[in-house]
Amino acid sequence: MDHLSLSDVNILLIEPSDTQRKIISSLLIKENVGSIDSVSTLAEAKSALRSHCSDVVVSTMYFEDGTGLDLIKYIKSNTETASIPFMLVSSENHVAKLEEFKQAGVAAILPKPFTPIHLTRALNATLDLINSEELELDLYDINDVRVLLVDDSRLARNHIRRVLEGSGLVKIKEAENGASALTLLKDNVFDLVVTDYNMPEMDGRELSEYIRFNPETSHIPIIMVTSEAINSAHMANIQQTGVNALCDKPFEAQEVRKILATLLSS
Repeated sequence: MDHLSLSDVNILLIEPSDTQRKIISSLLIKENVGSIDSVSTLAEAKSALRSHCSDVVVSTMYFEDGTGLDLIKYIKSNTETASIPFMLVSSENHVAKLEEFKQAGVAAILPKPFTPIHLTRALNATLDLINSEELELDLYDINDVRVLLVDDSRLARNHIRRVLEGSGLVKIKEAENGASALTLLKDNVFDLVVTDYNMPEMDGRELSEYIRFNPETSHIPIIMVTSEAINSAHMANIQQTGVNALCDKPFEAQEVRKILATLLSS
C-alpha cells in the first residue's frame, strides 16, 4: 500500500467554538493537510463519520451534546471506524481526565493552545500509525516474533496491537492483566512482552519481576507502556525490575520501531 502524506489526508475536526475551529483549521492548512471537514457537535461528528471516510479525527474534549471521550469510544467500538486515529486537542491538565483518553487509544494529545511544533509532531505520529512499515531485523524474521501483550483496557490493547502489527509483528497473544499473562507465559513461548504498568490483580511491575526471576522467562525482553512520566523517580525504580524499555502512552509507532529494533537485534 502506498504511504499517505499529509497532502493526502482528510481530517474531521470537531470543535464547538467558531474561533477555535478557524484557528485550528488554519494551522492544519499550514501543515499542508489535504482537506478538512469541520463540525461542532458529537451528533454532527457521528453523522460525518457515517457519511464519508475520514483519515484522522481531531477533537476537543467537550461539546454541548457529549465529550471527546464519548466520541473516541464510539470510533474505536465501531469496526468501520476503529482504525481512524484520534487526536485530542484540550487545555485539560487533570491527569485522570487525560488518562481516560490514553486508555482509549488516543494517537496524540495536543495542549490548547498548541504551537506548530506540537502539531507537526502529533501529525507525524498519526501518519506513522496510518503508514505501516515492517521492521527488518538481522536475527529474526519479524513475522515470527511471538509477542505477549498485556493491558487491562481493551481499547488500549487494540491501539497497541495496531502499532505492533504495523511494524510486522503478527504473532500476538493478549492478556487483560498480569495474572492472566502468567497463565499464558506458563503455556507458551514468547520472544517479547509488552505490558501496561497500571493493572488490577497484578500490575506491570509484579509481572516484570516474575518474568525476570523465573529462569524459563528471564531472557524475554520487556517493554513497559505507561502514562506516567517515564523520567520520574518512580519509573526509574520500575526499570530496576529488569524492564528493558519504557514507552509513553500515547504509544507512538516511530518510537516503538526504534525500541523493537534495539531489543530484537541484541
